[in-house]
Amino acid sequence: MVLRRGVVCPFCGCLCDDLEVEVEDGRIVSTKNACPVSRSKFLSHAEDRARPMVGGREVSVEEAIEEAARILREADFPLIYGLSSTESDAQRMAVRLAELTGASLDNTSSTCHGPTVLAAQECGAVKCTLGEVKNRADLIVFWGCNPAEAHIRHPIRYSITPAGMYRQGKKERFVVHVDVRETRTSKMVNQFVKVQMGRDYELLSALRAAVRGYEVKEAAGVPGEVIKGLAERMKGCRFGIIFFGMGLTMSRGKNLNIDAALRLVRDLNEHTKFLIMPMRGHFNVSGANEVLTWLTGYPFALNFSRGYPVYNPGEFSAVDLLSREECDAALILASDPAAHFPAAAVRHLASIPTVVIDPKVSLTSKLARVVIPSAIAGIECEGTAYRMDGVPLRLKRIVDSPYLPDREILERIIERVGG
Repeated sequence: MVLRRGVVCPFCGCLCDDLEVEVEDGRIVSTKNACPVSRSKFLSHAEDRARPMVGGREVSVEEAIEEAARILREADFPLIYGLSSTESDAQRMAVRLAELTGASLDNTSSTCHGPTVLAAQECGAVKCTLGEVKNRADLIVFWGCNPAEAHIRHPIRYSITPAGMYRQGKKERFVVHVDVRETRTSKMVNQFVKVQMGRDYELLSALRAAVRGYEVKEAAGVPGEVIKGLAERMKGCRFGIIFFGMGLTMSRGKNLNIDAALRLVRDLNEHTKFLIMPMRGHFNVSGANEVLTWLTGYPFALNFSRGYPVYNPGEFSAVDLLSREECDAALILASDPAAHFPAAAVRHLASIPTVVIDPKVSLTSKLARVVIPSAIAGIECEGTAYRMDGVPLRLKRIVDSPYLPDREILERIIERVGG
């Protein structure tokens, strides 16, 4: 029996780094400090594994890689998409492959926190680390997110109940949840504020007005006295933060919602210390934005067909390219768009030669021409991932695997494409 301590969980953007994993005879037999989803990922990592396939028949990995390289080499306008559930060296290789093939390159941000990136580019963001939240925050606002079910250990490690250096548990913090309906998170907080669906921008604007001293009335279904009370509480705290999710980014207003939230935080910093942080989903979606930015200057939705990166969300976003039937081949890395994209996009994805690099069988792998199984980052191979606050952490290899890491598969495809 081998006990591995300080293991980083490769599931969500929390990247919890306090896991203990027991390995016996090359198998993971138990975990400690893992949430239910994390425990399932570790204990079931060997189940439902993909097999190397070309055109529905099982082949060798080398033959699958050769066919993938041929598809990308012969395509006129390929798409490379995904990247968010793999490690940063694989993301770097994906950028190199997109550059060689003149492809459009997009990650899952375009369907979740892309509006967050656009708003931050417009007006900037006041940020911090999760450690600072744990140690200092006395006011926490969850807006349009449900960490109790989506980021299960976030409340106990970073936000609501942990004992920090200057804040000792929930009794020294005031927690607010703003959402369109009550969820499990609502039962963990001091105050729940119900906002009408699609009217977050209105409520954020009313809060900005109240912070600036203007008289406000009902907005987005929230009474004026509640808005005024929340604004005063925000102004009077010592260290406050807004955690926001897809309830803001993917509802009506999108990046304008985030713009209003960022500007509210900027206004609050005239009175106290206030910060803001997106609740990122996939364990390395923040890394996908970081890697693409420091290699190309742009975080997502870019195109290399001119020989240099061109950035244009809406034109080069994966959903838009597929829905308009513009790309003639696709490489999907560590993602399952067939399970989440609109029907029109999935229909086109099924009609073109598609390559899937993924450890597991998925809906996308079932419609792909080429399937290349890979090692699971953080379990079967090491690498780097960026936590939701932008802090890079090193993933460990817990067990050996017969599968190649994503980065090695991409390197071999690059060699055959002509890199």
